[in-house]
Amino acid sequence: MNHAKIQEALEWRYATKKYDANKKISAQDWKTLTESLKLAPSSYGIQPWKFLVVENPAVREQLKAVSWNQTQVTDASHYVVFLYRDGIDANFVQKYIDRIVEVRGIPHEALNDYKNMMISNLANGPKEKINVWSQRQAYIAMGFLLETAALLKIDATPMEGFDPDAYNKILGLEGTEWKSVATVALGYRHSEDSFQTLKKVRFSDDALIEYVK
Repeated sequence: MNHAKIQEALEWRYATKKYDANKKISAQDWKTLTESLKLAPSSYGIQPWKFLVVENPAVREQLKAVSWNQTQVTDASHYVVFLYRDGIDANFVQKYIDRIVEVRGIPHEALNDYKNMMISNLANGPKEKINVWSQRQAYIAMGFLLETAALLKIDATPMEGFDPDAYNKILGLEGTEWKSVATVALGYRHSEDSFQTLKKVRFSDDALIEYVK
């Protein structure tokens, strides 16, 4: 993909307000979108996130009611709830270490210093601070999803306008280590969505980008 096509995709995308409920994302495109989530970077590589793809129409109706009745929740082809881990403990760190050993064939002993550093910084760190860090990690994955969708010419809407506590209850997250932090609706814009014709409003390059020389 050349530079012009990337630029065109970024200009094309916008936070879609009205979706065509009759248009669905293909299985092949959805696989690519999920790969963008899986391959997103995270600090330490530890991936303190989970992504709930809500397919049940009745559940999506419940979520819509606690999302300011935004129609994207129910009309979009796919609806993803981004979760962050409520506290990092030594067991989660060990799970990640075990996965490194499995994928890379590295002996556990070679990772002891790395594991102990993560336990010290994450598991033994202030929980409130670590939770904020985990939430920020989830937004990195969201960025990867949004750009991948744009490159595929699939519409996407990042959303924070919802009641997280209500989401946690509806999705059965209460009492677990996972909490909702944001959502993304994905699908195809409705022809009646007037926002698709509006020009993007961005500050100039000079106002946004500075070079330290």
